[in-house]
Order: sequence, then C-alpha cells, then structure tokens
Amino acid sequence: MDTTVVVPTFNERGNVPELVRRLDAALAGRDAEILFVDDSNDDTADVVREVAQTSTLPVRLLHRERDQREGGLAGAVAAGIAAARGEYVVVMDGDLQHPPELVPLLRDNADPVDMVVASRYCGSGDSSGLSSSWRRAVSSGSTLLARSCFPRRVGRVCTDPMTGFFCVRRSAVELDRLRPRGFKILLEILARHDLAVAEIPFAFGERHDGESKASWRNGAQFLYQMAALRMGKMSRFAAVGALGTIVNLLIMWLLLRDTSLHYLPAAVIATEIAIAHNFVLQERFVFADLRAENRHPRWLRFLHSLLYNNVDTLVRLPVLAFLVEAASVPSVLAQGLTLAVAFLARFLFVSTFVYRPRRSPEEALADAPPVDVMAIAPLQGVSTPGPEAGPGAEDRPPTSPA
Repeated sequence: MDTTVVVPTFNERGNVPELVRRLDAALAGRDAEILFVDDSNDDTADVVREVAQTSTLPVRLLHRERDQREGGLAGAVAAGIAAARGEYVVVMDGDLQHPPELVPLLRDNADPVDMVVASRYCGSGDSSGLSSSWRRAVSSGSTLLARSCFPRRVGRVCTDPMTGFFCVRRSAVELDRLRPRGFKILLEILARHDLAVAEIPFAFGERHDGESKASWRNGAQFLYQMAALRMGKMSRFAAVGALGTIVNLLIMWLLLRDTSLHYLPAAVIATEIAIAHNFVLQERFVFADLRAENRHPRWLRFLHSLLYNNVDTLVRLPVLAFLVEAASVPSVLAQGLTLAVAFLARFLFVSTFVYRPRRSPEEALADAPPVDVMAIAPLQGVSTPGPEAGPGAEDRPPTSPA
C-alpha cells in the first residue's frame, strides 16, 4: 500500500464521520488507507467501526485500553506508524483543524525527501485557528525553544516542529529510537533522526466538534521532552553559565570587600568580566559544532553577545536594586537570583541569533506562495540537515502493537 493516514483520537466521536468523508474525497483513486489509533473513553471506537462500513477507503482501528496508552498522543502516533501498511505515513489530528484536502499534497511532495511538514509559520501559513491569543503565544514560544535547542536537525529544516500534520517515509523512521511522550511526536522524530525535510504552508482551521485537549500538563510534558532530548547542548550551556555566575559573584564580592565601590557598579564590572569568560567557554565547549557554518565571524559573535548581555544587565539592574533596597535581599544573593532568571532568555538568543547558521539556497520558505489545497503544488523548501550531537539519556522505547 502506498499511503496510510494515521489519525490519533481521544474522544473525537463527533469529528470521525466528517473526517472520513473528506479523506474519501481527497484520496479518491489512490492506494491509501485510514488508521485510527484510539485512546478514547467515549464511543469514538464504535463510531469508527460504523463509518468504516461505508467508507470507500479501507478504515482500520487500533484501540488502546487505559493500561496500553503509553506515551499519550505521541505514543499513539508511534503505534500507528508501527502498524501502518503504507510506504508513506501521513499523520494528522482528528478534529479537522488539519485540512484533509492537503493529504495528497503532502504525499506527492514526499518522493524526493524523507518528510514533508505542513507548517503554520512558512509562506501563507496561518495559526489563527488556535483557540486563543494565549495558545498562539505558547505555540510560538514552544516553536522558538525547539528550534533553538536543535539548530540543525530542527531549526534549519522545519519552521513548525510543534505541528501534528506531516508525511514521513516509513522506512526513514527508526521506531526503536523514539521515546514518545506528550503531544509532540514530530519534534521527537526530527530530533532523533537526520532527515531531509520539505515544508508546505497551511492554515490551521477551527475545531469541528468537541473540546481542545491542551492543558498545563501538556506544557509540563513538553518541557520534560525538551530536557530529555537536549540535555547535551543546554546542559553544557548551563554549566558554562553556572561557572560564569561563580566568576561574576566572586568578582563582585572581592570588589565590595576590597574597594569602596557601590554594589551597582561592582555588579556591572563583574558582569562584563563574566560575559567575556562565558563567550570563550561557549565557543570552545558549547557551540563548537556550529562555528564552521555560522554566518557571523568570531568578533561579531562576541559583539552580539556583549550587546545582548549588556541589555540584559540594564534590565536586571532595576530588579537588583528593588531586591536589595525594597526587599532587603543581600546584594550578592540578589545578583545570583537575577542571573538565574535570565538564563533561558540568554540561551534562546545565543543559539538562535549569535550562532545562527548561514542561510542555505534552499531556504526560501518565507517567500513561498499561497497553497491551493485543491491542487498539487511543486515542492517547496527542501533542506538536508547535517550531523548534530545526539540526545542524552534515553527512556525505554514504545511498545509496538501486535
């Protein structure tokens, strides 16, 4: 079989008939099947069985009982890929926010590459279908964090690693390398494989029926997933930052002990020395793999780091003064607290801007024309990632269905 459309579902009974109807129309005449991987507590599985009787496409159901739902939504997708009969697997949500009419476009653009991603953030893509401005902000922030932590495997090849709508060549995914957890299976696949990836823009639609399953727990799962995937670079950055903090605080303490300086200028001097210290160590131990293809020379990277960290210092000084003067926090302790809070913002800036790779000739995604979802468009934005340091310690692999 050529194509399997994997649809993970959790209490989506009201969306199944319309989804199958539109997939029937979109994939008419193609060698394709629909595979529902259902973790529902309602009668979604029964609705799938009923709809399968009248569908023009083969419809299969993999229903996972409560004690089989390892990995959440991501685990359901991994189970679906393992059970798929098609050479290509299209993964999409069951709530119709992913347009079924784009499935043929994803599949037809997949031949020259390993994966085609439907992106809300390239070309004419649109994320306005998210239910609130808060969810859009969380989605954008999560995307930025993921691309920052994986500048090659994710950042250079995918503008929307948070999407759940993509087509992948089944043989390109080594299922025993996946450690699915939470919602973000695409990020898991990209971070653990070196894949040639293309993108097409799409507009994220309104939910057809039911309620969104997004919650604060999903955010916690995402942060856990990021930590598990990227302990390498981020942990080295944190180690350099921790050492720089010690240098910063030690110099500030020496200045306050041996000179008559006020604590604010002492904090500034200590910070400037720590900035230079951190830059030297980051070049050698954290971002050495990105220097060769970085678009900026070393002096410009240092200037960018210096400027950002000084802006960061200007922002932190009023907070430092408030903690010392109004909250009676000891000045060295207050300096340490403000440095800790600024850590994540500093990592995002350094990894996404200071060490940003050169733009490859294929990276023209921002100029991609609007996609007619009823037509087959030419391939857009093919890029092949280079090697990247592997992820850290791994959990046990998902259990494949029988």
